[in-house]
Amino acid sequence: MAVIKRKLPSRSGTSGKRAANLTLSADVLESAKSLGINISQVCDNYLREVVRKEQERRWKQDHSEFIAAYNSIVEEEGLPLDQWRSF
Repeated sequence: MAVIKRKLPSRSGTSGKRAANLTLSADVLESAKSLGINISQVCDNYLREVVRKEQERRWKQDHSEFIAAYNSIVEEEGLPLDQWRSF
């Protein structure tokens, strides 16, 4: 029977997270701490959503000509394969 050894990831690499310095309003920070809010998790979740929305906005901006052209074709000719749609 063979024993397979694998190197475990380092603690810092496990979560894929890195430390960052933030400047927050003192009153909000203290209130969050007193309420037991995980500040790192809230900041990470909110920043993730902001990044996702910005990526979406930029994708739409970068592809706006194609989207407009496609919408124009659909308006004029209808949806592709529309005749086989069962709903």
